[in-house]
Amino acid sequence: MPVSFSNIPSSDLLTPLFYAEMDNSQANTSTGSETRRLLLGQVNDDATGDVGTLQLVTSLSQVQAIAGVGSMLAAQFQSLRRTDPAGEVWAVPVKLETGSAAKGTVTIAGTATAAGVLNLYIAGKRTQVTVASGMTASEIAAAIVTALAASSTIPVTAAAADAVVTLTTRWKGETGNDITVAINSKGTAGGESTPAGLTVTIAAMSGGTGQVDVADLLAAVGDEAFEFTNSGWSDETALDDLKEWMNDVSGRWAWSSGLFGHVYAARRGELGTHVAEGKLRNDQHVTVHGFEPGVAQPAWEVGAAWMGITAVFISADPARPTQTGALVGIDPAPAGSRFILTERNSLLKYGVATAVYSGGYYRIERAVTTYQRNALGQADDSYRDSETMHQSAAIIRYLRTAVTSKYPRHKLADDGTSFGPGNAILTPSMARAEMISAYYAMEELGWVENAAMFAKYLVVERDANDPNRLNVLFPPDYVNQLRVFALLNQFRLQYATEVS
Repeated sequence: MPVSFSNIPSSDLLTPLFYAEMDNSQANTSTGSETRRLLLGQVNDDATGDVGTLQLVTSLSQVQAIAGVGSMLAAQFQSLRRTDPAGEVWAVPVKLETGSAAKGTVTIAGTATAAGVLNLYIAGKRTQVTVASGMTASEIAAAIVTALAASSTIPVTAAAADAVVTLTTRWKGETGNDITVAINSKGTAGGESTPAGLTVTIAAMSGGTGQVDVADLLAAVGDEAFEFTNSGWSDETALDDLKEWMNDVSGRWAWSSGLFGHVYAARRGELGTHVAEGKLRNDQHVTVHGFEPGVAQPAWEVGAAWMGITAVFISADPARPTQTGALVGIDPAPAGSRFILTERNSLLKYGVATAVYSGGYYRIERAVTTYQRNALGQADDSYRDSETMHQSAAIIRYLRTAVTSKYPRHKLADDGTSFGPGNAILTPSMARAEMISAYYAMEELGWVENAAMFAKYLVVERDANDPNRLNVLFPPDYVNQLRVFALLNQFRLQYATEVS
């Protein structure tokens, strides 16, 4: 019986006695999963850390050393870690050299006639300023500046001129306009009110200009595999760059790359704005969550939280839906200003992912992609849900691991060829059996279903023009997600008495 050794020679070995080589081709039990996380985010203008390179980040202090305290990237990392405390995280920090930083103001008027606390919220983060009776507006403004300077998470710097506090985003760019500023967000019911004798007027953050060139940023990732990517930018130009980066022809989903992965981002806006922007997109590799203007946290934090809980769920099981996942640290819009069911249904129709507030948390409702139409512009729901993309990647990686582990240096022969069982030869029927075996294993994992039908439609054959090539038509039936449970409550006031 011939045995195919990889290293021990079959002849010319005359020296006695015992020799052994290792072969792990039948021992690999890995599913081929690749679940690393990637953050694409901006650093502060005064940051001195290394930018424009791919870096493994393991702690908030490390990210702050690179990007600066209060930076976009630091906020993304914090938001991610609230929902995903254990995943491996990498980042590509970027600094915007041109543009202007967004600014806003907090104007104090009057003199405090009673002691109290001023609760200032910036990007959803509360800063409390103690107010003593008799404090003037300019004194309170100075106290606000001092309190903000002590925070390591606030994304703005502050300066006071008389009774006006000017807030300036720590980095340049349009993204700074998304930073919210509010006073006493919890209201009197939450124990927050402006001390007597004072009035506070807020001018929203605005005037930020400039956008990061995301295409240049993505080049730093190279051929490293990441299943989950969070982009701090969700403007059309950035989404176009991400679409090109991920595409099926020459991008990370191309046959020649096999890197796969999915991108998550978020965007603030009214219903009409989200719908209009959703109509412009058609990309199965990007999920954009459209949230209400009243959400306190900025888009990059919301997107990072969304990706974080998704990474936890998908890493555990790539076929289960991510709905109900809690975005820890993200506050919903105030009651009465949240998208209602019919509005959220419209958002989903136009490729905008939705969330709801339930059970004390802001939660994923449905993580649709922006894909809506096929190549001829007709409605197409095949890539509607992001889970389908993760499921596809998991299945392909599983098969790739099985084939490359077991048959890395095999010969290829026709069915019916007579050879010993120890010979490193693969035939179409053996490959077919391997595919069916892998399918049963994935069915056991709960990724696919209907193994008998799969085996019926599976095609494995040698290429007619290339004798060294094996062609496989692999027709999996994906396990689906429970999205709708419809029940007809056909009630009675009382069942009729049965007649015996």
